[in-house]
Amino acid sequence: MAPTHPIRRTFLALLALLTLSACSPRQMVMGSLADELATQSRSSENDLELAREASAFYLKLSESVLRPQPGHAGLAAAVAGGFTQYAYAFVAFDADRLEATDSRAAQRLRERAARLYARGRDHALEALEARHAGFRAALATPAHPALRPDEVALAYWGAAAWGGLISLSKDDPDTVADLPLAIRLARLAWDTDPTFGNGSLASLMGSFEAARPGGSPAQALAYYDEALRLGQGRNAGAFVAKAEGIAQPAGDKAAFLALLNAAVAVKDAPGSALALANEVMRRRAAWLIDSADDLF
Repeated sequence: MAPTHPIRRTFLALLALLTLSACSPRQMVMGSLADELATQSRSSENDLELAREASAFYLKLSESVLRPQPGHAGLAAAVAGGFTQYAYAFVAFDADRLEATDSRAAQRLRERAARLYARGRDHALEALEARHAGFRAALATPAHPALRPDEVALAYWGAAAWGGLISLSKDDPDTVADLPLAIRLARLAWDTDPTFGNGSLASLMGSFEAARPGGSPAQALAYYDEALRLGQGRNAGAFVAKAEGIAQPAGDKAAFLALLNAAVAVKDAPGSALALANEVMRRRAAWLIDSADDLF
């Protein structure tokens, strides 16, 4: 028998759970659906158009399921990650490509991306708040709580979304002022599991180190190199992050192009959890290569 497609499997699970809801406690039903939706977020997919078309339904359904159980770490991380990835891959990137021909349209897209990043961040923070009362307020103090291993994804996606929001809010001083909080959230994830995401968390730490006032270029480089080591040549994003975070600011066009070509050359193993993210980053790398003469 052929395997069931992930999207069809989600519909079947939803129908089954709705059928059972007449005789099962609602909380149990919603918890089971949350588990299923969280699992679907980890399904391998490298067709960006299909992922884009499916994302809106998945995110809206997942939000409705998450609302009565905001502390569900798996689903909250999936929703936060979904909004963050959608904003980066399908909205902010479109804005970057449109900037040269229609700056007003590009700005509208960036404003939308900022709203999506904020939505992803808020889902992650609400889940952490539900699991640790006073979590957000504690981020501003030395007494912020330690994370459990199953909360690292929440902190990673919350910090990544927050960083994306800040990067698009240069004219909003209140948002920019939150940069230390976003960095602390990423640091909590790093202190709990620095290997998270096969180098994705290390890349995020490098980006934050490069962006923060007084940041150390040497420390940022160390984070980016650690991301490459953890990725073992299979994480295209690690190459792109170092290209944009180190080589481009340094004016090193040769290193910039070498890193981007390495990203384009990344091949995905069957069923790789990085398949979709890698396809996003391969496309960005190819666009940056084509734009290199304008960037240097």
